[in-house]
Amino acid sequence: MSRSQRRIELTPGYLLHHRPWRDSSRILEVLTREHGRLTLFARGVRAPRARLAPVLQPFQLLLLSWSGRGESPWLTTAECAQPASPLPPGCLLAAFYLNELLLRLTTRHDALPELFDHYHDTLARLRGGAPLEPTLRRFEKRLLSVLGYGLELAAEAHTGVPLEPDRYYDFRPGQGLVPARASARALAGRSLIALAADNLSERRELEDARRLLQAALAACLEGGALHTRAVAKSMKQRARL
Repeated sequence: MSRSQRRIELTPGYLLHHRPWRDSSRILEVLTREHGRLTLFARGVRAPRARLAPVLQPFQLLLLSWSGRGESPWLTTAECAQPASPLPPGCLLAAFYLNELLLRLTTRHDALPELFDHYHDTLARLRGGAPLEPTLRRFEKRLLSVLGYGLELAAEAHTGVPLEPDRYYDFRPGQGLVPARASARALAGRSLIALAADNLSERRELEDARRLLQAALAACLEGGALHTRAVAKSMKQRARL
């Protein structure tokens, strides 16, 4: 049976984004484990007393069913896969940042079960009180790897010489890490080694990992800006007032 004719029943998925459509319906962007990211039309979910409205919430693991022809089938039902506590308020913007990365960098109908599992695990870590910055860096690193843009964090580009904790490096998109002079902008070798081991803890390690991964993601985004980063920057500026 062709993709346009399939009827899918109760497959695990997450709601990444939604927007109004017509009077009482919504267009949903969802990430599923078995079918990748796709668009679904949901009839009547904005109507008073709509049965599915309380179910279709972000960051909650859902079981989704759909059917219909074309690239954007109709949602037929949805239910919570398992009870989950709300994310801590301080993690919400970070979680929307993860959703935006998935929307911008994944391709529709490209099943990436490993990425789905990383996303699910990251939400569980945030719910469990894991430190925010190391958790985000961990997800960013794995996202790049699954998409085929994984970072070489063991050796210098071109030479293959192992990275040394006491040396410094620059990152060149499309190439990798190259030796650099010590400076505040250079990446410390010990930071890169900590990132490779998912063992970020020191302030310099976290800052270097953030700058490296943002540069790598920016190359994938081809210069496109992320809305959630702009919101986070604005919030920081307001907090200084």
